[in-house]
Formats: sequence, C-alpha cells, structure tokens
Amino acid sequence: MVGLMGTEDLNMELQKLVVGMNPFGEWKDLPGELILRIMSLVDDRTVIIASGVCTGWRDAICIGLSRISLSWCKTKMNNLVLSLAPKFTNLQTLSLRQNMPQLTDEAVEAVAYHCRDLQHLDLSKSLKLTDRALYAVASGCPDLLKLNISGCSALGDNALAFLAGKCRKLKHLNLCGCVRAASDKALQAIANNCNQLQSLNLGWCEEVGDVGVTSLARGCPDLRALDLCGCVLITAFLEYDEELSSAADDSVIALANGCHRLRSLGLYYCQNITDRAMYSLANSLYGGKQGLWESVMNNNHGEGLMNLNISQCTALTPPAVQAVCDSFPALHTCPEHHSLIISGCLSLTSVHCACALQACKAAGRSAAVLRQQLQQHL
Repeated sequence: MVGLMGTEDLNMELQKLVVGMNPFGEWKDLPGELILRIMSLVDDRTVIIASGVCTGWRDAICIGLSRISLSWCKTKMNNLVLSLAPKFTNLQTLSLRQNMPQLTDEAVEAVAYHCRDLQHLDLSKSLKLTDRALYAVASGCPDLLKLNISGCSALGDNALAFLAGKCRKLKHLNLCGCVRAASDKALQAIANNCNQLQSLNLGWCEEVGDVGVTSLARGCPDLRALDLCGCVLITAFLEYDEELSSAADDSVIALANGCHRLRSLGLYYCQNITDRAMYSLANSLYGGKQGLWESVMNNNHGEGLMNLNISQCTALTPPAVQAVCDSFPALHTCPEHHSLIISGCLSLTSVHCACALQACKAAGRSAAVLRQQLQQHL
C-alpha cells in the first residue's frame, strides 16, 4: 500500500519530475498520490490514456479518480463508457454531455451498476436514451444530488416518478426539454419525495401545468431556482380540489407563499401570468416575515428574488411589475446588472430599479448644480 504523502512532499516530487528527475526510478513506481496529482494537471482525455500506461497507474487512477468528463469524445463515447464503467467505480461526478446523440441505455446501465457512489450525473442531449436508462440510474445511484437529463426527449413520466422515489437526496434537477417526462404526475412525485430540491429547470416542458407547480410549492420549500420558461399551460388561476382548498389561486402565487428562499424564477413566454401573480410575489414571498424592510434599508440583498424573467408575458402591467421591483432591491433593470428581464414587453419599459432611480436623481442634482453655476457666471 502506498504511504500517504504531505502536500509539500507531493509538490516537491512533482517539481522534480517536471525538470526530468524521477527519484522513484521508473515511472511505474510513482506513488499513487503523486500520480493523481499529475492527473489533476491534465485534461480528462489524457487521464484516460494514462490509465492504460501500466497496472500501477491504472489501479491508482481507477481507485482515486472521483470525477471525470467524457464530453470531449465526439464519436465513440458509448464504447468508451462501457469500457471504463467497470474500472472507475469510485466516481462521484460524471459528465456524458453530447452534441450528437451517442449514448445508449446499455452504457447508462453499466454506469449505474458499477458507479454506485455517483452524486453528480450529466446525461444531457442523450436523445437515444429510453426509460430503461432512468430506471437503472434510479436503482443504482440512490445518492444522486444533481442530475441533468435536459434534452432527453424520449424519457417518460413514469420513469421520472420512479427516480424521484429512489433518489430522495436530489438538490438540482435539469429537465429542460423533457417534454414527455416532465408532467404534473412526475412533478407530484418529485414534490412528495425530493423535499431537499433547490433548483429545477422545466424550460419548454409543455405538459407542466398548475397542478404540478403547486405541488412543488408545497413539497419543496427549499427551492431557490425554478425555470418555467415556455410552460404555456401555467395559468393565472387554479381552482383547488375541495379536499385542498376552495380558494382560487395560481402557480406563481403558490410559489410565492410556499418557497420563501426562491431567488431565481423564469416565466418567459408564460403569457397567462397576470398582475395578480406579480402582486403576490411582491407581498407574500416573505410570508409576512419581520425584518424585510429593515433588510432593504440596510442594503441586504441576500434575501428575496435576485433574478426574474418575464419576457413575453404581455398581460402584465407596469404598476404590478414595479411593485415586484420595489420589493426586491436585488432585481435590476439597469444595464450594469440587468436581472429583471422584460424583453418583448413594450408596455413595461417604464419599470425601473432602485439604483436606476437613484442615478436619475443624481443626474437631476448634477444638472441643477450646473445650472446654478452657469447662473452665477452670467
């Protein structure tokens, strides 16, 4: 077994290698810790090549490697995954993002079977994957914290609901473009099982409706970022079942009342959103929490909305959006920060953030001073 070396020792030995002095004799005799330090300085493709140099290097890399990306592999990723999965069993982070679909269910099943410590997995743009892959990930990787399956349009909502029941530690989930998987049924399963969820991307998931979003608002109170861009079924009002409530409400209002840590909300092209939702965000996001105005007065921008995209939400009016902007000082319309996105809403051009107003006032004061100076010289 290779003895542990201190950081200074590793740096010293690495420096000797760089200048051509190998104190260990042959390259195959390098300590495992030093091999891993060397591997941390090269790209992932070189790491794969290095794992085939000799048995010692392969063992050190396979045992010690915790993260790798194969996104650089443009043509034979599937075969590479099938070859590497049985060796790199201690991986915690794996990126298999593709520009052209290569990955098959068989490869993902191999990853799920051998890499059971995975916490971060990126399968985005894997157009060939079916529910088989998602069932395998759910069964083999219960400790997942972050999963990106954006663009995996062939996956279904039954498989996603199953995964939610198995991977209950999920904190970050990207479902952008998963038009079949992201349904109200699947979102209800996520809300019931993944109460630690912090960010969720549902962009362009056209089957997402009010039932699913309000379920998230109830079941995921720690939600901090939610992208509903293009979710055209989101409406201004939702009549609850009698078992839940007799009051009329809507998705945004439910989020405002249930997710007090929400920092980023994307509503691009949700054209059914009305002023009522905006006023709810302005008034209810803190749930009446004391100290809100003290926070604003002290310039503490760490609480409340920091990013809001309401582009193409053409039903909104300036007073309602201005109320949101006034309530959350971290929302900016000024070019320097620009975190309140209102593209395509010509009626909202009068909405301004606090710093923009201050700049106008400062400009007004400067103009007044200039006029006064000119009058004194006349």
